[in-house]
Amino acid sequence: MCETTPSDNDARPDFFISFTKPDQEWARWIVDLIKEVVNEDGQPCRALYQEDDFVPGTNWIHLIDKGLRQCRRVLPILSPAYLEDSQYGAAEWQAAWSKDPNGLLRHLVPVRVLSCQPAGLLGAIVHIDLVGLRKDAARAALLLGLDAAIRGPRRRRAAAPFPGPH
Repeated sequence: MCETTPSDNDARPDFFISFTKPDQEWARWIVDLIKEVVNEDGQPCRALYQEDDFVPGTNWIHLIDKGLRQCRRVLPILSPAYLEDSQYGAAEWQAAWSKDPNGLLRHLVPVRVLSCQPAGLLGAIVHIDLVGLRKDAARAALLLGLDAAIRGPRRRRAAAPFPGPH
């Protein structure tokens, strides 16, 4: 008997999206933008996202466990609801942290979407910050941050604007 799940026939997902229900709109937006980022293999990034990949008849816990083991990175969507109310979210980011506690491989790539202060171990992880940004600036910050997480510290950064008078 052969076990099949949505990711069995596809390339290894790049990001496991960890979120809580109040942040589902942010999750959808981020998942759609992830496809614009190129992964280490030169391919568009793929996200493992519950709404797209966990279909009726599958085992939710099994897919979370398998996703956390297979995905290259876990992307927690940080908000007060995620930090205060999401037991599954905490387990998901902790699984990524345990694989890379020093952050050298960037297995854990948090994205802060609402004002909140991650504490403890999660608070020490550099995050992509979208709080207070307008749509275009948030899009640019997310794409640049995801690319940086994939490429590492020697990535090409956006050109700095001229600081003097225009």
